[in-house]
Amino acid sequence: MAGGSSVVLDNGGGLLKAGFGGDKDPIAVVPNCIAKSPGSNTNSKKWLAADQLQAQDIDVTGMTLRRPIDRGYLINTEVQREVWERVLRNLLQVDPTNSSLLLVEPQFNPPGLQHATDELVFEEFGFNSLCVADSPSLVHLYEASRQPSLFHAQCSLVVDCGFSFTHACPVLQNLTLNYAVRRMDLGGKALTNYLKELISYRSLNVMDETLLIDDAKEKLCFVSLDVPRDLRLARLSFKDNPFKCSYILPDGIMYKKGFVKDLDEARRYCSLPVDRQSDRIDGDTNINKFEDQKKPELSQNEFALTNERFLVPEMLFHPIDLGKDQAGLAECIVHAVQACHPYIQPVLFESIILTGGSTLFPRFAERLQRKLRPLVPEDYQVKIIPQENPILGVWRGGSILASSPDFKSMCVTKSEYEEMGSARCCRRFFH
Repeated sequence: MAGGSSVVLDNGGGLLKAGFGGDKDPIAVVPNCIAKSPGSNTNSKKWLAADQLQAQDIDVTGMTLRRPIDRGYLINTEVQREVWERVLRNLLQVDPTNSSLLLVEPQFNPPGLQHATDELVFEEFGFNSLCVADSPSLVHLYEASRQPSLFHAQCSLVVDCGFSFTHACPVLQNLTLNYAVRRMDLGGKALTNYLKELISYRSLNVMDETLLIDDAKEKLCFVSLDVPRDLRLARLSFKDNPFKCSYILPDGIMYKKGFVKDLDEARRYCSLPVDRQSDRIDGDTNINKFEDQKKPELSQNEFALTNERFLVPEMLFHPIDLGKDQAGLAECIVHAVQACHPYIQPVLFESIILTGGSTLFPRFAERLQRKLRPLVPEDYQVKIIPQENPILGVWRGGSILASSPDFKSMCVTKSEYEEMGSARCCRRFFH
């Protein structure tokens, strides 16, 4: 096993990213959960962890999931230990006792959970030292290393659309301004659950198929630039419907993973004109193509999607449609910027960095730009910076930090922890 290295661990609620400081990309990008097939005994040890769930011969249909992170926070250290054990011992092949750990911590982590995490790092795995960082500062660090304008401005607004939450976080000189952070209680998990409900109501019961519906969401959902128009188009018969597509569920014999039935069919929406005026539908002309048309027969192991494809990501911009009494993403960003000093507000609007898996929806950045422009003063510019890989952006920032000369001085060593406990970590990392 490797020793004397710096391990960078982005412990996300959906995906765990792990690798070594100084590397460009992580070695492991795996589900941060354990799962078991529906036929297994509850007390059996046949729980699959991390990369085992990604094996091609594993049928994920109806699997029972256990996640260590709920609502963004690490609450089940037993499950987290199993996942980390699999990643560190088998994938990274590292000896924790001779290694430092850079751990990405969620915003506003409660003290009790911080102490439990410290115990897991030092007492269970025996890491030599620990450094805790938050995702916005690492994203800013990575993007500033790539873009000179951000490096000179020294501030940015990081919009992190993660698994459990969506945060708008102003960052100044690599420090997150916690007093200005604004949060939405919506993330990738809520979107997946909403898609499960829609499909179960309209087609098949897929409430137990979290992994499969998550895959369907990532491959088929997109952000609409004109929701009223797209809702009218979605009413057309399947032949004329640009959003209609089918997703095949695994049958356990010929194929073990779900997949899109026809990729070309699924991409037909890309040919729609962007301008609202350029594609008006005459209701009288098309009325015969609407609901009276018979839907094509579907096999028992597939379901069709139409307007669900853009209604699910729409929740990020209009949470009230999901019954959540809170502002949308554009309003959340404006509130975060307005909480900062007026001198840096124009710069923040000019350097909005998108990170997190939910920002990968096609047309996400363009829709956000359109929503933001009317809310921002006319003399301010709005510039949105999508990351090259929003899933790996936090980890890459951590890799840069872990390979910097100052990294050792930022860590709490195991001897310091044994002497002063989590109190030392609290003072060092401003918990």
